[in-house]
Amino acid sequence: MSKYDILIIGAGPIGMACGIAAKEAGLSYVIIEKGTLVNSLFNYPVFMTFFSTSERLEIGNVPFMSLNNKPNRNEAVEYYRRVKQLFNLNVHLFEEVKTVSRNQQAAERTFDIETSKGWYTAGNVVIATGFYDVPNYMGIPGEDLPKVKHYYKDPHFYAFQKVVVIGASNSAVDVALECWRRGADVTMVVRQEVIGKSVKYWVRPDIENRIKEGSIKAYFQSHVTAVRENEVDIQTPDGLVTIENDWVLAMTGYRPDFKMLERFGIVFSEDEKHCPTYNPETMETNQEGIFLAGVVCGGMDTHKLFIENSRVHATQIIQHIKAQQ
Repeated sequence: MSKYDILIIGAGPIGMACGIAAKEAGLSYVIIEKGTLVNSLFNYPVFMTFFSTSERLEIGNVPFMSLNNKPNRNEAVEYYRRVKQLFNLNVHLFEEVKTVSRNQQAAERTFDIETSKGWYTAGNVVIATGFYDVPNYMGIPGEDLPKVKHYYKDPHFYAFQKVVVIGASNSAVDVALECWRRGADVTMVVRQEVIGKSVKYWVRPDIENRIKEGSIKAYFQSHVTAVRENEVDIQTPDGLVTIENDWVLAMTGYRPDFKMLERFGIVFSEDEKHCPTYNPETMETNQEGIFLAGVVCGGMDTHKLFIENSRVHATQIIQHIKAQQ
């Protein structure tokens, strides 16, 4: 059984930042990732452009050089891969953490961590798993059909198909525009009265003009009530509408893996945000020795934290752990 000062769950940018900070502080560490390096970014749409500028995505004081002011998904994946190589980070990929339990027999505080490939012992655990793994499901008939997708990769797949896009945030707008430009017949279904306020300023005029001219159809103040093999039912202010359909792209957002956090003994706020309990100065949870880093801290409020404003979590956590030694 391998023993470390810190075991970090998640090899995204924030998990990597924690690993870099641990290494620089002289602490032994390992990063466990159930997928590939920066797995969430890898699964972003191929042509996605970040809202943040490249310098705000940097970790470990490594410059992020981009061809444009705002880097794209491919540039980010390349950047973080090179950061991993530069620091020779101890990352175990395609290994999933199953359980984290406190060792009651040990003289000092330690945790026993079971993964899909073995066991580890660590004095501290940092959870940096983000929020991209669990979609917000709609709970409607037909949502389990293969034609309903909560993740989107490449618009070419939907060329010349009848596509319903659910949502009005950045992801939904990007999906609608990209699919339409590849020849798809796109219909948007939006619960609000207008396109989301947080949509990127350089994209908003594009989607609004496409809707206004009728190139992309849109039902506002509406929601999908059922999905069938060749149809979709949409409840609109004017009544129920049924349209022909090949694919449903439900860009309804994502949430942290609350069940995993509950298994580790972390408690949550009782309001709708469902935020996990932690000390904002040290990032330590109600479970001594277990820390949170990155977007996972925001609960359901997934638009609160980003790479650029949660990189500091790595410094906060490692400084606190170092001070306890």
